[in-house]
Amino acid sequence: MNEKNIFYEEKALRAPNGLGILLLDILLCIAAVALIILGAVNLDEMGGMAAAMLVVGIVYLAVPSWLLACGIKVLRPNEALVLTLFGKYIGTLKGEGIFFVNPFCSSVNPTVESASEKALDDLAKNENTSSGKIVKAASMSKKLSLKTMTLNNDKQKINDLLGNPIVIGIAVIWHIEDTAKAVFAVDNYQEFLSIQSDTALRNTVRLYPYDVSEGGDEKSLRGSAQEIAAVLAEEIQGRVACAGLRIEEARITTLAYAPEIAAAMLQRQQASAVVDARKMIVEGAVGMVEMALEELSAKQVVDLDDERKAQMVSNLMVVLCAGKDAQPVVNSGSIY
Repeated sequence: MNEKNIFYEEKALRAPNGLGILLLDILLCIAAVALIILGAVNLDEMGGMAAAMLVVGIVYLAVPSWLLACGIKVLRPNEALVLTLFGKYIGTLKGEGIFFVNPFCSSVNPTVESASEKALDDLAKNENTSSGKIVKAASMSKKLSLKTMTLNNDKQKINDLLGNPIVIGIAVIWHIEDTAKAVFAVDNYQEFLSIQSDTALRNTVRLYPYDVSEGGDEKSLRGSAQEIAAVLAEEIQGRVACAGLRIEEARITTLAYAPEIAAAMLQRQQASAVVDARKMIVEGAVGMVEMALEELSAKQVVDLDDERKAQMVSNLMVVLCAGKDAQPVVNSGSIY
């Protein structure tokens, strides 16, 4: 294993409970304040002793108490801190509670740093960015959330296998699996996931048609949504594994033809539906005519020659397949 892989491998940091150190720091701060008060009150009487008390109290409040407070870290459930010491990765702090770490350690979260840089860039460009937004971006916690999160990018217009432009959107369910890779392997793991999801979506959509004809075995975006989602999730996982992210699920949330061809595709679907309906009507009418001729022949109700049978079939087909009710014609004479 080379040095690069060791550097990017997550290391669990075991830190002592910080509650006792926090209480000790509070007590020492109270004692330092008491020394300052006593030294100020008895400065004339005690002379050098009082001055020493003042110096000790002020020095402790200025340096050691501040350092101890910087080493106190509080984590809630499903939170983590990636800590570095003078630029070197020393480990990831996980688990809920209060901990004490080296006061000179610094937390790293690239998403917070990117938000601060973006706010400063917007201000430099005289865009609509107030100082409050900059302060908010700078004060964001550098803790990493280990919770399951949802990525919902903007809808995209992509050509399917047949070249038809469609509008599609997906939702990706993910969480951070390796904090070291998420922080150090990529510049911003959230932006990296967003870009890779869009790329995987384009590559996947181009492999399938929007829809297939009835009875076809080919997979389609509309008819095989679950299978396509599984393929999409697998491709996204392969792309973001280097960033320490785990893709739990990917689902298609929006699927429609692009506006420029939506009307034409609607007409096509309507025409296909009309053809299928007419086909069913004709098949039913043929069966009914066949049954009527068999019943008339079996019960010997009337004896029809081939010409009359053809005329009867024609009339029945017109009546059964017409879209309107038939108008009866009464014949008072002989049918011959």
